[in-house]
Amino acid sequence: MIKPAKRLDTVQEYYFSKKLREVRELVATGKPIINMGIGSPDLKPSEKTLEAITNSLTDTVAHKYQSYQGLPELRNAIANFYENKFNVIANPDNEILPLMGSKEGIMHISMAFLNEGDNVLIPNPGYPTYTSVTKLVGATPLFYNLDATNNWQPNLEELEKQDLSKVKLMWVNYPHMPTGANALKETYQKLIAFGKKHQILIVNDNPYSFILNDNPMSILQVDGAKDIALELNSLSKTFAMAGWRVGMLLGSQENINQVLKVKSNMDSGMFYGIQKGAIEALKISDDWYTNQNEVYNKRRELIWQLADKLNATYDKNASGMFVWAKISDEKKSEEVTDSILYDKNIFITPGTVFGSQGEGYIRFSLCVPSEKIKEAISRI
Repeated sequence: MIKPAKRLDTVQEYYFSKKLREVRELVATGKPIINMGIGSPDLKPSEKTLEAITNSLTDTVAHKYQSYQGLPELRNAIANFYENKFNVIANPDNEILPLMGSKEGIMHISMAFLNEGDNVLIPNPGYPTYTSVTKLVGATPLFYNLDATNNWQPNLEELEKQDLSKVKLMWVNYPHMPTGANALKETYQKLIAFGKKHQILIVNDNPYSFILNDNPMSILQVDGAKDIALELNSLSKTFAMAGWRVGMLLGSQENINQVLKVKSNMDSGMFYGIQKGAIEALKISDDWYTNQNEVYNKRRELIWQLADKLNATYDKNASGMFVWAKISDEKKSEEVTDSILYDKNIFITPGTVFGSQGEGYIRFSLCVPSEKIKEAISRI
């Protein structure tokens, strides 16, 4: 057997990759599993978006290699989207980089800026990919704890007491996944000042701003943010286009160019038709967000009922497409979710997937039809 690279010793197979394989096996044996674990939108993209990709297929350039920087029309659409929704001005020529999903961007950013031995600040709880990618590039994760008592905001005063001399990059994610905590303008301002003081690149991962959120925000709204910050965004959640793999990165020309060096050596450009569909999605009217949120709000109210049945508590002011719920202090997250899976055929995510601070919590996805949620309630 050929020995794998040593870097693979630092990571394990993604939790959802393993667990969904188990769920599929249960389904194959006839178990009526209701999957509330994954944030994979079950709603369709807009009709104009679907028409755009369909109509593009006969264009003469549709099936050729595409630019590493994406179509100029796509970059312009992203620039207009950020100006209209966040009041952020970004130059489409050199401050915007389309990506094949924001998960790709996490790897590209890490490869562009991290050396072996650099330290990276990662939220706990937080998206597991921040940690795995950090390890894969040879850097060292330093976790900063978030908790409900501080509204899941970073405690920068505590971080200031640590040795930050080796910290090169800090991952931030608001609205926060998995908790749904919203960004605060004050938090963004403090983060930018913190990054400049310690020369730490602040990267905000921002794919949930328009899901059940009345006040979408961008870290780039802070004066001088581009000097020290990048922002990732995605069409996966907001526009129900998860399988299309369309993301974007915004920041200064200098920082974008560093990421482009990596990206241009890793792919041959995004498929033309997908870019055409993304352009239409980004131009969509506000009715799209309103109608989508009506669906998610009805589902969320049902999920709250389900959480009540499980004697779990939750924050009704949280945003995003998940419900983060606290279980009894005497119970372990994974024991609870496994029990529900095997006894009730309902798959819910244990909070420990997102870090040690997730112990005592479970996460429900809103990407489940109301009828299925009602069925889950009846099972409990």
